[in-house]
Amino acid sequence: MRRLLAGAIEEGVNQARKQAGKAPIDKRVIAAMGKVPRHEFAPPHLRSYAYLDVPLTVGPGPDSTISQPSLVATMTDLLGIKRGEKVLEVGVGGGYHAAILAEMTDEVYSVEFDPRVAAAARQTLTRLGYGGVKVNVADGYYGWRPGGPYDAILVRMAIPDVTNALIEQMKPGGRLIAPVGPAEGMQVLVLLDKGADGLVFESWIMPVRFRPLPGGTRL
Repeated sequence: MRRLLAGAIEEGVNQARKQAGKAPIDKRVIAAMGKVPRHEFAPPHLRSYAYLDVPLTVGPGPDSTISQPSLVATMTDLLGIKRGEKVLEVGVGGGYHAAILAEMTDEVYSVEFDPRVAAAARQTLTRLGYGGVKVNVADGYYGWRPGGPYDAILVRMAIPDVTNALIEQMKPGGRLIAPVGPAEGMQVLVLLDKGADGLVFESWIMPVRFRPLPGGTRL
């Protein structure tokens, strides 16, 4: 079922990209989707849904989720992660996306606001052989400075804007992807590229709908 899902995602994404005149999805991303056991991140009563292209609520609190697989693949692919690069994930959720990132590179940091969610994800990741992912507890809206700077930053829950703190933690040549917009309603998946001179270029990818990133005051 996992291989079938990975194949369906590859076909669907590539059809859309061909129509838009864009390159196909990275085979490494599809290989990671076919390898990581998504059902292991889901509670027993939801495991039969693990290989459907839907998000799942998986752990303590409403913000512990694993995202829709096609969005996981798309967001990961857009970051263009190379082996040896350092990646920050904002909002660990159930830990599934962190495991996908760990298949792309060896140095993955994750920052999570809820210590219960962080502990549960850390335990699952370690059990499945992804103990190298460093899961930290803090307000990810401001990134995770102790591990920075990063080649790629992935924000996996909606934020009202991309903070200067996150931009400062991007290396020159770094990339950031995030769903940006209001907590309720639609957001836009935004890709930022930071040039060697420090200038940041923004691309709007597509409309999306994510749960809001938990944390402190959002001005």
